[in-house]
Amino acid sequence: MATMACNHHSLIFTYGTLKQGFPNHPLMEDLILSSDAVFLGPHVTHLPHPLVLGPFGIPFLINLPSEGHRVRGELFSVSPRGLARVDELEGIGRGHYERLPIKVEIDGDLVEAEAYFAHAGFGEGLWRRRGEVGISEYTHDCADEYVKRSERPKGWSFVEGVREFVSSSSD
Repeated sequence: MATMACNHHSLIFTYGTLKQGFPNHPLMEDLILSSDAVFLGPHVTHLPHPLVLGPFGIPFLINLPSEGHRVRGELFSVSPRGLARVDELEGIGRGHYERLPIKVEIDGDLVEAEAYFAHAGFGEGLWRRRGEVGISEYTHDCADEYVKRSERPKGWSFVEGVREFVSSSSD
């Protein structure tokens, strides 16, 4: 495993479409090629957290520690430039996700990192909408439900769409 020399890099825990082999991982590949990210390996959350699928199969980690499962994902060290690109993808400035601290571990070693959590404006609602039942890992079966942005209905608003999903009756 490579490590990054610069102390200004952020450790980012990915749990969904940014993981290797999933729809948004090409961004991480681009960041690795430009030396703006380094893959540090598989990790798991120290505490359980809810991980659910929202509308269009979009995965959401919810900031409710001790609920749900310990979530399996991947850890990356990301430069400030790379972090800005991931923040843009995750809609940080548009109220889609919030980048918050999280403790993850591998082989018993605890690491302080950050993860992209469902925005507080709808995170708990997603958890309730899913019957307070989550998953421990975003898998290829989960990804089969994922609809790329380019294939979503024209004019679909992420925040309004998630809120509508939360307020609709469950399946």
